[in-house]
Amino acid sequence: MCHPAWGRALTAAQHLSDLTRLRRVRDRIDREYARPLNVEALALGANMPAGHLSRQFRLAYGESPYSYLMTRRIERATALLRRGDLGVTEVCSAVGCPSMGIFGTRFTESVGVPPSTYRRLAAAAAGTPPCVPEEPTGQVRNREASATEPQPA
Repeated sequence: MCHPAWGRALTAAQHLSDLTRLRRVRDRIDREYARPLNVEALALGANMPAGHLSRQFRLAYGESPYSYLMTRRIERATALLRRGDLGVTEVCSAVGCPSMGIFGTRFTESVGVPPSTYRRLAAAAAGTPPCVPEEPTGQVRNREASATEPQPA
């Protein structure tokens, strides 16, 4: 008969092992967000059943692996759209979204406006038309503090 403490130790060890694998899954999503990823592929890479991965990922990070993946994709998409040199379709492809419909819906849910509107607003805020990239001026915007001002210790 097993001692009860052995069962708890085994459970704790399994929990730590799962957390390590979940962190690897999250890191993989962060690195490979633009690639075709799905829960089954992530689970296979983590050597976990897909259902177990989804449940444990949600418990650890507060959202499903798919939701986390889409969050990473939308974050990257906002940066690309702010840059202004890519169209919405190009951004959708660059971040690995499987379709414009999914991309547009998830982007609007996350950001509050459709990607085309976001791109237009970002260009207007920057003062640059969305199709014209800014030319570097060669000027330094943040100069060092002058020598007469006290320096932080």
